[in-house]
Amino acid sequence: MDTPSLFGMKLTTFTTILAILVLILIILLFIVIYKMNIMSRKYSALMSGKKGIDLEKIIRVRFKEMDQVKANAKRVTKEHKEIKKHLSTCFSKYGLVKYDAFNEMAGKLSFVIALLNDDNTGIIFNAMHSREGCFTYAKEIIKGESYIPLSDEEKEALDRAKTVEEEIEDMTKEADSEDDINFDL
Repeated sequence: MDTPSLFGMKLTTFTTILAILVLILIILLFIVIYKMNIMSRKYSALMSGKKGIDLEKIIRVRFKEMDQVKANAKRVTKEHKEIKKHLSTCFSKYGLVKYDAFNEMAGKLSFVIALLNDDNTGIIFNAMHSREGCFTYAKEIIKGESYIPLSDEEKEALDRAKTVEEEIEDMTKEADSEDDINFDL
């Protein structure tokens, strides 16, 4: 007697495989239903007390506030450049370094300040504080260079003063690149 077959398999083997596949599909169905319930609860929590239109209004208000902040930043940057232009003969860059000149003193009471104009020409003041008194030295800076040797602290203050403009330019470049992104809803 010939046993019935389907797709080249015994009928009992085929029904067993089919039953296992149906069982797997039922398990996957329960997993999907469980995850949908989780998402539904999260969505309900998000939307509780608010309508979708209310959330859209809130988002629009926040984007308008961000646009105002960007506009103010541009205005301040423009004003800074105008003021700097008027004060180009004065010192427009500075660098300050506080340090301990002598090991017996604590609190970093000594300091170096570099005052430069746009051409990196200016002066460096070094005030060294000790128990006996305070000693102040001034050194002339011409186009970012000193003809008198500089201490490590003086070099650091000079470098800070020279890079102030670069830091401001980097910040304005970041603000300009953010303006290229359009958040219109």
